[in-house]
Amino acid sequence: MAYLTRNDLYTLEHYASIRNDFRARVMEHKKNRRVPIGPHATLYFEDRLTMQYQIQEMLRAERIFEAAGINEELEAYNPLIPDGSNWKATFMVEYEDVDERRDALARLIGIEDKVWVQVQGHDRVWPITDEDLEREDGTKTSSVHFLRFELSAAMKAAVGAGAGIAMGIDHPEYSYRVDLPAAVRDSLAEDLA
Repeated sequence: MAYLTRNDLYTLEHYASIRNDFRARVMEHKKNRRVPIGPHATLYFEDRLTMQYQIQEMLRAERIFEAAGINEELEAYNPLIPDGSNWKATFMVEYEDVDERRDALARLIGIEDKVWVQVQGHDRVWPITDEDLEREDGTKTSSVHFLRFELSAAMKAAVGAGAGIAMGIDHPEYSYRVDLPAAVRDSLAEDLA
């Protein structure tokens, strides 16, 4: 997938006029890019459209219209667009209760390294995590991490041929596995085309 450029973005004025329709389109698209793993962890797979939406919303919220500011947003979010050999995801540990979340984040140190994806007939792929900055310390992990799953040519070919995809987490305090529904599998397959 090609990175976004300034030419791909809407001006603030134009975005304001189409925002509701664009947002509805993106929310519909995101339905097939969300993978819950157990009750408290979710992978949100990013792509060019989700990143365009994120950038447009940042530009709108911050009222950024100058070239330097737009370029900063592009530099921040373009690395989250898959490049054809990988999947990129925002990984979130989700607990509504503040105290429960704090306790869980202390118990789940290293969980981001224990997330995996597996193309049917192939070994598990473990993520490259948090390439932008360290997100945990010795006492707790973060509730948000950024993961990149690099796939071999054989895995890409298998996905293209319709192979199933499973995902999971193998942490001593949190262990789950899910098989992707066809619509999610197909959406992620597009990232490898």
